[in-house]
Amino acid sequence: MTNPAAITNDARPSLSKRYMAVRGLSEDLAAPLSAEDQGVQSMPDASPTKWHLAHTTWFFETVVLAPVLDGYRPFDAQYAYLFNSYYEGLGPRHPRPLRGLLSRPSLDEVIAYRRHVDNAMRELLADLDEDHPSAARTILGLNHEQQHQELILTDIKHAFFSNPMLPAYLPGQLKGIVRALSPAWAHFPGGVVRIGHEGPGFAFDNESPRHDVLLRPFRLALHPVTCGQYQDFMADGGYCRPELWLSDGWVLKEREGWTAPLYWLQRDSGWHVFTLHGLRPLNPAEPIVHVSFYEAAAYAAWAGERLPTEFEWEAVAQQQPVAGRLLDVNRLHPGASVGEAAVEQIYGDVWEWTRSSYDPYPGYKPFDGELAEYNGKFMIGQTVLRGGSCATPRNHIRSSYRNFFPPSARWQFSGIRLAGDA
Repeated sequence: MTNPAAITNDARPSLSKRYMAVRGLSEDLAAPLSAEDQGVQSMPDASPTKWHLAHTTWFFETVVLAPVLDGYRPFDAQYAYLFNSYYEGLGPRHPRPLRGLLSRPSLDEVIAYRRHVDNAMRELLADLDEDHPSAARTILGLNHEQQHQELILTDIKHAFFSNPMLPAYLPGQLKGIVRALSPAWAHFPGGVVRIGHEGPGFAFDNESPRHDVLLRPFRLALHPVTCGQYQDFMADGGYCRPELWLSDGWVLKEREGWTAPLYWLQRDSGWHVFTLHGLRPLNPAEPIVHVSFYEAAAYAAWAGERLPTEFEWEAVAQQQPVAGRLLDVNRLHPGASVGEAAVEQIYGDVWEWTRSSYDPYPGYKPFDGELAEYNGKFMIGQTVLRGGSCATPRNHIRSSYRNFFPPSARWQFSGIRLAGDA
């Protein structure tokens, strides 16, 4: 298994070695899955593992190799149609909801495709100067593949949950603390804070430019909301009280029949939770996970608090080291907090919904050329999440990282941290 901690976000000491480490980790994450597993698409928002492996390869082939490597020949000209995701400027593409119908190319052919592109990338990177535009595009491609590494895990989790056998991605016991901590708060004075990326190292275009934001005094919960606390919300009729819910969320909850978070199953012995390690009894001390923004906002209203803005979250996270339960194949599930002295789990375990819509920062400029479609065109109707999860590669996250999903999304590792006015 490739060690995620060995993969750095800098162009040196060796971009070629970093390239192979990231690419190797993707295949390691796919290794526990059969060819049949890797072809499954359980819903339109998810994609088959095989497609993720091919799409990230298409990105390097199309965005990095083809423009600069003389004599490069695509592995298969049809793949440009099959594995383009959403880049209108790069041509037509196979419809997203139908990716699960792609029984061909086979998994073996997709792996051969990866080898073909990897060989060409090694040739390109062997003598590539770090100031060459292709180096920057390669680093973008690696961060793009790391995003898909998390999607490989979230998407196969949904697929396995959709299977009546409830198979485990990786069997094994999840051991964790069951003592829930009392709610506690850290207080912050507010004021003018600098928000956004300011180097060194890579960042996506949506993290810039760095700018000033005025914050009122606020407080932030030391820990994410736990399963036990969320059970109290459920027991108090949280899913049946319209005064707690945003209008769109209430309509969606009623239509979909939500009565608990995704992956919770009621058994005779009580609530159980489906994890990538299989079905297990609910641990009330672990962070609540797989809730939508609507559920997070309803819980916050029930608790008499609110969700933090992304700027409040970042102001706190800037003062914290990137430490916590990030991608570790031995534990692909959030764990309980262990201390009470500081803001914990700000990174890792669960992505934290904020009360901020996904909008451009003042002076935002997208990437150049066809890469302008990478982030900017999604800046409408999305909600920002911060902090990473137990499925996020450790060197992929930072305080300025802005994740975003529709407020209805539940299949990501998304949870809740409360905030309030001080």
